[in-house]
Amino acid sequence: MGQRPIVQWWNELDEPTRKWLVENPGCVVLPRTVANVVHQVSGGHFAQDQHGEHQLSADEQSFIREKCKAAGASTGKRA
Repeated sequence: MGQRPIVQWWNELDEPTRKWLVENPGCVVLPRTVANVVHQVSGGHFAQDQHGEHQLSADEQSFIREKCKAAGASTGKRA
């Protein structure tokens, strides 16, 4: 069973978690608190290391940067 792509679970995240991800687009390793929320939302299809953290793939990082840019465009801020 593989990991579900971020695009499949993004809209299921609660607003504070999505906001954190968009406000931290350069993050490569998700902290345990964020990774736990994502793990739960993804139905357990989200790899965590022994510390409960998750290293974002290049695709996940790119997706989050695009969401950051879109959020900046919608609020008039530069990303």
